[in-house]
Amino acid sequence: MIKEFLSFVRDHYSSDENDFIPLHAPVFRGNEIKYLTDTIESTFVSSVGAYVDKFEEQMKLLTGAKYAVATVNGTSALHISLHSLGISLGDEVITQALSFVATANAIKYTGAEPLFLDVDRDSMSLSPESVTDYLKNHCDYNNGHIINRKSGRRIKAIIPMHTFGNPGRIEELKEIADDFQLPIIEDAAESLGSFVKEQHTGTFGKLGIFSFNGNKTVTCGGGGAVVTDDENFGKRLKHITTTAKVSHAWEYAHDELGFNYRMPNLNAALACAQLEQLEGFLLEKRNLAGKYIQFFENKDENFKNEIANTRSNYWLNTIEFQNRSARDQFLKETNVAKVMTRPAWNLLSNLPMYQHCISDSLENSKYLADRLVNIPSGVRWKN
Repeated sequence: MIKEFLSFVRDHYSSDENDFIPLHAPVFRGNEIKYLTDTIESTFVSSVGAYVDKFEEQMKLLTGAKYAVATVNGTSALHISLHSLGISLGDEVITQALSFVATANAIKYTGAEPLFLDVDRDSMSLSPESVTDYLKNHCDYNNGHIINRKSGRRIKAIIPMHTFGNPGRIEELKEIADDFQLPIIEDAAESLGSFVKEQHTGTFGKLGIFSFNGNKTVTCGGGGAVVTDDENFGKRLKHITTTAKVSHAWEYAHDELGFNYRMPNLNAALACAQLEQLEGFLLEKRNLAGKYIQFFENKDENFKNEIANTRSNYWLNTIEFQNRSARDQFLKETNVAKVMTRPAWNLLSNLPMYQHCISDSLENSKYLADRLVNIPSGVRWKN
């Protein structure tokens, strides 16, 4: 299968065996240079500028959210979302161990602890069943507070992550969260352009965050965004991401703890040009995913397709091997052949700074971590 796969990938990207095929490289073929030049000529290259405002308007239009706040990266977007909800020392936040480290790091920045619960095997995202089981069978309830029986900490929020761009069961998770009066922050860092039915990911929870890192579907080098329908959160987030500075012609007055998290105008210019091309990017990526689905149809490896009632952006196409040994052999041979493939992240619960954190069995998470591989998924740069 590996030789067939290498041939398939090179037919799609480049037939030159000396060319390195990356996992997901950015493609700049729109107004990127024009908008960057405009920004430089305007001299507004930092956090004040027309393109930052334009980017926020584009994000509102794309996601359907009422408010969007531009940030320097997805991690800062997640941190400021947690901060705005009052998450702090002594609290716990439910999330998944199968995620990029930024998800747990942002929780720790507030002084809180992540509580790692299992994912579903098909969506690879936080399992509604796991969340329900933990809240019902491992927690006590005191004056409207949910207390983790094992740690004694108060559970304050839920952060599901849409893994590799594939939407999870966010509707079911929202029902559970509403029943237990827990806010959801959607980690939609990887799922720009992904939908559940007709609703964009990131808009089901109280807050949703996105990333525009160099390897994302749309990139501005480094950048993020928070979206919300809540007016109070929308206004406060913009205020505290600009150091909580009170508007004044010349004086420096700050009325609460603030963060220097606003996206620079240079990055926003790049983001605006990229967002203009998003529809085309998504069409190309869906076409590639369709070819992968056909390629793996009768093979031992399982292509991780979108689940029912969802539309994935297929940010990183993913396959599941029957065992770790087969996975490791595939990783070795493809990378030696200059075709980049990558295993899933090490489970966050295994990292030295999070080994002390509470988790459930993580049965599905462990199973997937041993078997998942991301394969080249970028927009084609050669015909």
